[in-house]
Amino acid sequence: MSAETTALIRAYYDAFNRRDWEAFFALLSDDVAHDLNQGGRETGKAAFRSFMERMNRCYREELTDIVVLAEPSGNRAAAEFVVHGTYLATDEGLPAANGQTYQLPGGAFFAVADARIVRVTNYYNLQDWFRQVGA
Repeated sequence: MSAETTALIRAYYDAFNRRDWEAFFALLSDDVAHDLNQGGRETGKAAFRSFMERMNRCYREELTDIVVLAEPSGNRAAAEFVVHGTYLATDEGLPAANGQTYQLPGGAFFAVADARIVRVTNYYNLQDWFRQVGA
């Protein structure tokens, strides 16, 4: 099971990097839980789609150096990566955007059931991002 889960998480990041949102969302359960970095939890694909629409409006990001690990049953996994981004448009409550670029290490934790991602918990160092965008 862990090989299938690793392949699922890699497909998730491959779709993200291609900006293939239909493929990206096809990998999620309908009631996916999305834990925002240093924020709350949103539930369901519709909420996740809204989040990604805002992200795509405000940021252009690519993930590199992706390492995925899954525990033997395949029910949980973790990923570590480097985010290469450009801050395109001012996001609500954050500093003004003017095309600043940033590079951050990041990570995510996943729960998987029935060959779909049922939870994504993302983390990156927000204070480092603030520093890089000149806040």
